[in-house]
Amino acid sequence: MKKILLMVLGLFFVSAGVILAQSNTQEAKENSKMNKKILVAYFSATGNTRRVAQNLAKAVDADIYEIKPAKPYSDADLDWTNKSSRSSVEMADHSSRPEMIKDDFSVKAYETIYLGFPIWWYIAPTIVNTFLEKHDFSNKKIILFATSGGSGLGKSIDNIKTSVSDSTKVINGKVFNTNISVEELKNWVETLK
Repeated sequence: MKKILLMVLGLFFVSAGVILAQSNTQEAKENSKMNKKILVAYFSATGNTRRVAQNLAKAVDADIYEIKPAKPYSDADLDWTNKSSRSSVEMADHSSRPEMIKDDFSVKAYETIYLGFPIWWYIAPTIVNTFLEKHDFSNKKIILFATSGGSGLGKSIDNIKTSVSDSTKVINGKVFNTNISVEELKNWVETLK
């Protein structure tokens, strides 16, 4: 009887140890994810940049935040051939800071931010500067990505740097096709390491 009791107690302690080890492993995984602190923030006027941002967030297992204007852009606002269109007027004045929707979002918890936008006049739309100036990016890393109908990143990095502190590391990323897959984005992220 003593042998059976000892065996049962032994099995109990082994089982308890296994359960505790599994619990600790699960907790470590959850803490690791919480400590990742990666954000994909993006502005998308027509949905092209949104598709890339969503796939990138999946590729790097990041949180995602959309930079939304207080007044959405209409097709007429986006008519770059009309010098009086909203986007043309904003981009002609680099001090323009279109208003964003009001929310309580904070970048404080993030260390790495992938920042996406369409290329307008060879730089990021000025609403991206609004977002950057609304938050403190000190000692954070910002990696740029963009979508475009044919332009490269142009002077985007120089433009972005005007809206963040000197301690912010801004990395020139890449312009993507809107059909880029999660797997292709994972491969791109690996080239940044």
